[in-house]
Amino acid sequence: MLMNGRWTSDWHPVQAKDSEGRFVRQQSSFRNWITADGAPGPTGKGGFKAEAGRYRLYVALICPWASRTLIARKLKGLENLIAVTVVNPVLTSQGWGFGGYPGADADPLHGVAHVHQLYSHADDDYTGRATVPVLWDEQTDTIVSNESADIVRMFNTAFVDLVQGRPDLYPADLAADIDALNAEIYDRLNNGVYKAGFASSQAAYDEAVAGVFAMLEQLEVRLTGDWLFGPRFTEADIRLFVTLIRFDAAYHGLFKTNTRRIAEYPRLSSYMARVLRLPGVRETVNLDHIKAGYYSIKALNPTGIVPIGPDHVTQLLESVK
Repeated sequence: MLMNGRWTSDWHPVQAKDSEGRFVRQQSSFRNWITADGAPGPTGKGGFKAEAGRYRLYVALICPWASRTLIARKLKGLENLIAVTVVNPVLTSQGWGFGGYPGADADPLHGVAHVHQLYSHADDDYTGRATVPVLWDEQTDTIVSNESADIVRMFNTAFVDLVQGRPDLYPADLAADIDALNAEIYDRLNNGVYKAGFASSQAAYDEAVAGVFAMLEQLEVRLTGDWLFGPRFTEADIRLFVTLIRFDAAYHGLFKTNTRRIAEYPRLSSYMARVLRLPGVRETVNLDHIKAGYYSIKALNPTGIVPIGPDHVTQLLESVK
């Protein structure tokens, strides 16, 4: 991680833990917002006006949080407004790096080797982990945000005058219900798989796995229509999908969430296929990057061997091309 702007120790998956051995995730530190007129958003400072070609999104295709932002960018039609740089999926001792892997890009702005160098460029006294996604402002040469939930919402609203006629991912009449479901999905499933995989006690692991599969059972029952809120696709669906598509390929084995596979849930499986068929979503999923990235975590897979399967996920992705 970075300490006062300098890289001090090898990357490790466990960011923090509590006294019971539960995995604790680091909070995002850059919380500014792009807005239509550059006014301040709900957090941070202002000055980030929605303009074409001004912003760049740094992502890892392995990362579900980063993939949320990629999907929102696609569904809101922002591809020609916001550039994307994809990092190397294989985590090194210095965390995320650039280039050196098929489909990974070099850093086009500063020519740095690692994402943590972007953080220290934006704040030479930064202390913390260097995570993705990173939303970068090329005009002021700094980080706008590294919080995926905020980025999804600013993509939903900030550029509506530049790209119209796109679906509202956070409609006002559903906002309270979306917030409530988001919180539950995040705690028990999105972050729940990580709490299982990075647990440092049996009790913490048992608790996390129970939460993961209770949430999956609840969602399987809920999905009687196309989406989580019936006919309307929302940001809650994005949150669910990014975990589902990684589950059988990574979390089931590597994170020991192996009670059941998503393939054994008929409604969740059909739902996952429907999301993949939405315009642009399939392009955000790279199974090779996902497996290469997760199975590069030495604390969980010291040999670095990447499994061949699962065939059913490969076949699903190929069927949507």
